[in-house]
Amino acid sequence: MTQPFTPRDYQRAIWQFIADHDRCNVWAGMGTGKSVSTLTALDGLSMTADPFPALILAPLRVASSTWPGEVKKWSHLQGLRLRAATGSEAERSHLVHARGMDIVTINYDKLPWLVDFLGPLWPFRTVIADEATRLKSFRLKQGGVRAQALGKVAHKRVRRWVNLTGTPAPNGLRDLWGQQWFIDEGQRLGRTFSAFENRWFATKRRPGQKFGGEVVPQAHAQEQIEAALADCTITVRAQDYLDLPPLVENTIEVELPPGARRHYRELEKEMFTTLAGGHEVEAFNAAALTMKCLQAANGALYIDDQGTWKELHDAKIEALKSVVEEAAGTPVLVAYHFKSDLARLQRAFPHARALDADPATVASWNAGRIPVLLAHPASAGHGLNLQDGGNILVFFGLWWNLEEHEQVIERIGPTRQAQSGYNRPVYVHRIVAQGTVDELVLARLKTKASVQSLLLEAMKGRRE
Repeated sequence: MTQPFTPRDYQRAIWQFIADHDRCNVWAGMGTGKSVSTLTALDGLSMTADPFPALILAPLRVASSTWPGEVKKWSHLQGLRLRAATGSEAERSHLVHARGMDIVTINYDKLPWLVDFLGPLWPFRTVIADEATRLKSFRLKQGGVRAQALGKVAHKRVRRWVNLTGTPAPNGLRDLWGQQWFIDEGQRLGRTFSAFENRWFATKRRPGQKFGGEVVPQAHAQEQIEAALADCTITVRAQDYLDLPPLVENTIEVELPPGARRHYRELEKEMFTTLAGGHEVEAFNAAALTMKCLQAANGALYIDDQGTWKELHDAKIEALKSVVEEAAGTPVLVAYHFKSDLARLQRAFPHARALDADPATVASWNAGRIPVLLAHPASAGHGLNLQDGGNILVFFGLWWNLEEHEQVIERIGPTRQAQSGYNRPVYVHRIVAQGTVDELVLARLKTKASVQSLLLEAMKGRRE
C-alpha cells in the first residue's frame, strides 16, 4: 500500500540541490531519506528536462530491494518505471535494453559487464552512485575494475551524475579524489591522483626510515579541499533537524586467560605459536599478523587454509552472555567478523539467527521473534532497516573499516529510531580484549571518525 510523502526540510534541500546541479555530491547521513529525495528530484526534473533513462548503482541488496521498494512505497512516485537488473545475464540484458524504462538499478559488481555489454549504445543520461565510496579506488590508469569500467562512460555519455553517501571519507581525505573525479573529471581536486597527493599530502617517515612511510594530509589540506568541493556538495545530518534519542556507547573490557595470553604474546613477538595438539599458527607478514591477533582476541585461531579453527578462550562469549542476560528479553543485534566467530556464537546462543539474504529473516527480527541476530557488517550495512527489532548492538569483534562500522550502527541507530517513532536510547557495546590489537582498532576507528566528522561539519557550514 502506498503512502503520501511529507518531506522534511532537509529532504526538500536535497532534491532542490540535485535539480540545480547537473553533477553533484549529496553527503547525507544514514536514515535521512536520500533515496526518496533523489527519486523525487528525478521525477520533478522529468517535467522540464529529461533525466531518463537513469542508472542507479548500489550494493546488491540495495539495488535489488531498497530502491524498488522506495518507488512502491510512495504514492507520488507511482509513475516511475523502475526495475532492478541484478539477476541472471539474460534478465539483465533484457532490462537494460527495455524501452520505456525510466530507471534501472544494478549492483556495482556488474559494472564491467554493463559497460562491455552496452558498448557505444550506452543509453543512460543520468547516473546515481549510491554509497559512492565504492568509487574511491578509481585512478586514471589503474585502480578498481568496477570504477575503471564506469570511468569510460562517466563524462562522455552521462549528463547528470549524483554521488550519494553518508560517509564520504571513511578512511581519510584521500578517499575523496576517486569519487570526485566522476563529478568534474579532476577539475577541483586535480586531474590525477598523483597531483592530488602532491598538492595536499606528505609522506611521514620515522627517524632513519628511507623508504615507505605513512601518507598524511598537510596542515592546510582539509580547509582547502572543503573549499574546493563546497559549490558542488550538499551536506545533511539528521541530528541538525531531528530530536534524536541518545546513542550510549560502552566499551566492555575482557581479560584474556593466561593460556590465551601466552599464545597471543608469542604471535605478537615471534609471528608464530603452537596450539595444543601441535597445531602451528604462523603469520608471514604484518597484515597477516594483524589478522591473527584479531582472531586470537576474539577467541579462536585458524590453523590452515581450509578454514579449520581452534578455540583459544571464551572471554568475549561470556561478556556477550552478560549483555544478553541484562537485556532481559530485549532483542540484541551482534556484529561479528570471522566465520569462526559465527560458529562459536551459534553454539553459545542456540536461539540466535544469522542474518542472510532471506527477507523473512529481517521481518522476523523486526517483529521481535529473534532474540539474538548475528550479522556481519559487510552484509548488514546498506539499505537495511532493523530499528523495529531492537535498540541494542554489540560488536563481538572489531575491524578497521569505519564505513561498515558506522553503517551497522545506523541499522538500529538514533536517526532510524526517531523516524520510526521510537523515543528510546540506542546502546552500542564494543567487547575489547585488553592489551590486544582490539585497542588499536578502536582508537583508529575513532581517529577516522573525527576526520570525517570535521569534513561533514565544515562542508555544512560552508553551504550555510
